[in-house]
Amino acid sequence: MFLPTTKEELSKLGWKKLDVIIVSGDTYIDSSYSGTAVIGKVLLDAGYKVGIIAQPDFKSDKDIKRLGEPELFWGVTSGCVDSMVANFTASKKRRRQDDFTPGGVNNKRPDRAVIVYSNLIRQYFKNTKPIVIGGIEASLRRIAHYDYWNDRIRKSILFDAKADILVYGMGEKAILEIAARLHANQPTEDIRGICYISKLPKEGYTHLPSFNQAADDKKKFIEMFHLFYRNNDPVTAKGLCQQYGDRYLIQNPPARNLSQDEIDKIYNFDYERDVHPYYKKDGDVRAMDTIRFSITTHRGCYGECNFCAISVHQGTAITSRSEQSIIREANEIVHDPGFKGYIQDVGGPTANMYSTNCDKLLIHGKCVKKDCVFPTTCKNLDNNHRPQIELLRKLRKIDGVKKVFVASGIRYDMIIDDKEFGDEYLHELIEHHVSGQLKIAPEHTEDSVLGLMRKPGARYLTEFKKRFDRINAKQKKNQFLTYYLIAVHPGCSLEDEVKMKQFVSKELQTNPEQVQIFTPTPSTYSTLMYYTEMNPWTGEKLFVEKNLGEKNKRKEIITDPNKM
Repeated sequence: MFLPTTKEELSKLGWKKLDVIIVSGDTYIDSSYSGTAVIGKVLLDAGYKVGIIAQPDFKSDKDIKRLGEPELFWGVTSGCVDSMVANFTASKKRRRQDDFTPGGVNNKRPDRAVIVYSNLIRQYFKNTKPIVIGGIEASLRRIAHYDYWNDRIRKSILFDAKADILVYGMGEKAILEIAARLHANQPTEDIRGICYISKLPKEGYTHLPSFNQAADDKKKFIEMFHLFYRNNDPVTAKGLCQQYGDRYLIQNPPARNLSQDEIDKIYNFDYERDVHPYYKKDGDVRAMDTIRFSITTHRGCYGECNFCAISVHQGTAITSRSEQSIIREANEIVHDPGFKGYIQDVGGPTANMYSTNCDKLLIHGKCVKKDCVFPTTCKNLDNNHRPQIELLRKLRKIDGVKKVFVASGIRYDMIIDDKEFGDEYLHELIEHHVSGQLKIAPEHTEDSVLGLMRKPGARYLTEFKKRFDRINAKQKKNQFLTYYLIAVHPGCSLEDEVKMKQFVSKELQTNPEQVQIFTPTPSTYSTLMYYTEMNPWTGEKLFVEKNLGEKNKRKEIITDPNKM
C-alpha cells in the first residue's frame, strides 16, 4: 500500500491522526530504493501510523499543514541525494533536471533541504513534536564539515536545522527505537546511530577538536576527520562529542548491522513500485526508468574509495539478502502489469560484493591498518563470486524473465583476484547480463592518482580489458566496455590528465566520454584533501585545482578527441 499523503487518504484508512509525518525532498516513490518509503514501511510494520509530505512548497503553509501535526515526531530528509549535489554541478551551475521530481524539472527541491524543511515546520507549528532528521544529507553533514558551495567549514547540520535528533547511516533500527521511546515518554539519548545536542560533554566519549578549532586550523580539521572516520564501525566505534560554543554535539556509536533476516524483512514489504498518484499526475519521474524493475541484493561497501561516502553511510560490512528473498521479489516483478521481461539491475553499491564478507570484520570490526580491497584484495576477505553466479542463473530461469541486467558498478579487481570463480563470473556477465556495454569505473589511470583515490592500480584495468575482449571474441559478441573517469581529483596534475587521455586512447582504444569533474561532497577523504590541500596521512602538500575555468578546460582536454 501507499502511505497516505492527504487527509482524504487518512479518512479512507480510518486514521484520525498520524504518529509520524515524513517530509522529503524527493517525490514519494513507494520503492525499496527510496529511504523515505523504507523508513515509512518499517514504522508502519511496527504499528505506527505514518504519512508522507513530498517536496512541500517551502514558501507557504499549504503543504506542510496538509496532514496536521504528528503524535510522536516529524521525520525530515533531503531525499536520496544531498540537495546541493542534486541542485548544482561540480562547476556550481544549477542543474535543470531532477530525476526525483515529477516532470523532471529541478524546481521543487530547495537548497539545503533538511534545514529548510525543519525551519518550515518550526515556522508553522510552534512548540511542536521532536524533529528527527536523517538520510544522506543529514548523515554526511553530522559533524563540522567542509561545504564546497559555501567554501567554508559549516557546523553540524543539527545546529542549522534546529532539529532534536539526527539519525545517521541506514536508520531502520534507530528510527524504531526513537518511536518506541517517544511513545513511552522515555529518553532517547542513549540510542545507537543518533546525534543530538547537549549542554555538557558525555563522559567516556572521545572529544573531537572543537568546531572553532576545526574551522580555524586545517591540521585540526584533519585530526578531527581521522577520529570521525575511524569511529564508523559498529563493532569498534567510540562515542564522539564536539564542542560548539557552550554546547556539544554528541554522536553515539553506530547502529548494529542488520542481520540477513532483518534486511530480508525490509525488502519483503509490500512496495507499490510506483510514484504515489497524488504526485504522479504532475508528470513522469525519470528515476522510475531504472529503479522500478531493479533489485537490491545487498548493502554496504568495503571499497572505501576516498571520493565516495557509501562506506560512511551504509557501512563497510556487506549485509546481503537471502537468495530466497531476492527470487521472491523477482517473482513479484514478473506479475507487475508494466513488466516487459527485463530486470534492469541486480546489485548494490558494488554488484559483485554480494554474499562476500570477512569474518574478522564482522566479529572484531574493520582493520585499522589494512584495507579490504586496496591495494589488492585482502586474503581474509571471502572474495567468492559463486553465490552471485548461482543467483543470476536462478533469476534467468524465472518464467516471464527475458533478460537480467547487472547495471550496478562492479569491482573488476575483485574478479581478477578471485582465482576460482572470477573468470566464470565474467563469462556469465558477458553472455547473459550485459546490454551491449559493461560499465566500469576505473576513475583514473595514473597510479599516483589512483593511490590518492584508494582505487586499484592500472594493471588491473588492462588485465580486465584483455579478459573481457578475449571472452567477447570467444562468444562472438560485439560488446564493449565504457569507463567512468574523474578529472581534477586532488593531487592530480595537468600532466596526469594528459597521461590518462593517452592511456585511454592507446591501451583502451577509445576516447574518454564518461568524465566528471570531482565534486567535493561532505565526509570523504578526497574532500578533506581538496579543502586542506594536504595528503591527510603524510602531511605532504598536494596540488589542488580550484579555478572553475581551469577545471572545465581539463575535462575538455580529456574528452575532446581533437585535443591531446
